[in-house]
Amino acid sequence: MFGKKILLLAAVFILDSGFTPQSHQEIPSSKTMLVNKSGSLIVRGSTNVNTFDCIVINYCKPDTIVFHPSHSKTQTIDLSGDILIDIQSFDCHNSMMTAELRKILKAKEYPHLKIHFVSLAKCPTFNNQKEHIKGVVFIELAKVKKRFDIDFDFYKDENQNMHMLGSRDVNFSDFNITPPTKLGGMIKTRDKLGIEFHLQLKEI
Repeated sequence: MFGKKILLLAAVFILDSGFTPQSHQEIPSSKTMLVNKSGSLIVRGSTNVNTFDCIVINYCKPDTIVFHPSHSKTQTIDLSGDILIDIQSFDCHNSMMTAELRKILKAKEYPHLKIHFVSLAKCPTFNNQKEHIKGVVFIELAKVKKRFDIDFDFYKDENQNMHMLGSRDVNFSDFNITPPTKLGGMIKTRDKLGIEFHLQLKEI
């Protein structure tokens, strides 16, 4: 009888305190990822005549991206970290187009395209299959910063290297840039640009 009373009191105490075994979950620690030098960034655009791809390869700034655990009930992961892309490093595989893009993006005044990482819908597992995760970034170009939703892919390759891919369409006009025209307006650059980046990460 005495033992039953002890068990009953213990059960009342647990219920009264609001404690349940499932509610106690260990919050994972933050993870810091180093951006390796083998990354790349591509800007895709078009005119009423043709298309163009401008690329920066062997991105080698010593940047880091930190994955912060969420303290809310959602799976959202906070991110911190930036990558800075030197606009003078863009190669459009055509000297005239390369010079034109640098001029359009005001490379002399504002030499960098900046991507600031904000959040992910959930924490990537970095397995051998590509994992699609929505996220949020700020893109800064020509001193104008805009918030964008972005599509990410995360995966780990056969050499156990971790990859982070992101893509987003933006407009010249988002950054107060007027798309260029040539030959008296006969060749017009379309407003839309596609930005794609591929980063290789290493946990530190």
